[in-house]
Amino acid sequence: MTRPFRSHAVRVACASAGAALLGAAVLAALLGYAVFRGGWYDVAATRQHFQFVHTLLERAMQHSVAFHARAIEVPPPGEAAVLRGADLYTRHCQQCHGGPGVAPLPFAQSMQPVPGPLVDAARRWQPRELYYITRHGIKMSGMPAWGVRLSEPELWAVVAFLGRLPHLTAPGYRAMLAVAAPGTTTAATPLPAPDRERGRVALTQYACQSCHLIPGVTGPDTYVGPPLVDVARRSHLAGLLPNTPDNLARWIRVPQAVHPQTTMPTLGVSERDARDMAAYLLTTRQGSHE
Repeated sequence: MTRPFRSHAVRVACASAGAALLGAAVLAALLGYAVFRGGWYDVAATRQHFQFVHTLLERAMQHSVAFHARAIEVPPPGEAAVLRGADLYTRHCQQCHGGPGVAPLPFAQSMQPVPGPLVDAARRWQPRELYYITRHGIKMSGMPAWGVRLSEPELWAVVAFLGRLPHLTAPGYRAMLAVAAPGTTTAATPLPAPDRERGRVALTQYACQSCHLIPGVTGPDTYVGPPLVDVARRSHLAGLLPNTPDNLARWIRVPQAVHPQTTMPTLGVSERDARDMAAYLLTTRQGSHE
């Protein structure tokens, strides 16, 4: 009788523990929902995250970058790439990250999370990781994905310059910028075939989802422009242009040249990006969440 009694006691104890855990989980869920619905968590940029939240997010980001960049092969940096990277850095990175003896612009100083200085980035990150961050950006941080706007050689040039930054003083930084020249213009090459997936990413990098509902693209619940669903079923664009891939790409690039009264801004979309964006929009359907 002793063994069955013990087995019964164990079952009762396990059931009690399970019920207690379930009750705790339900209570935690209700508390979380109350915080969520009550708006108790202050999202103002003047109120920082708790330190443990900041540390947790930062560590998760570091591990994620290391994992996703692990197989990237790094080309050998050359002096020409470093100088090209210096020019690109001043035009695209210095505004938020500053440089040796150069402060970020005022808007960047107030961003939350604040864009970190890159003067020692090469000591904290591997070159392949710097490439991954530069190319793909970081979610919910303000760091954009430069892979849409910069070519592969330009991305690696930025990485090459970041590798030089820890060794530059403020005068050395100014001297390098004085000799850094923009890349030379090369002969035009034929555009590749439209890439639907690249177009989806390009839509996010030109902030299209801030005004439009786009299937397959995460965005806010408030839209000032029409939803971009079932675009292929429309006979005309802006009520003026026949709906073709070329015309849609043109509308994306120069909307005010097509319809001077439109409030849609000209975003400086490249020809390739516009063609890719058009390819994506012409194949989306209402309710699609690919």
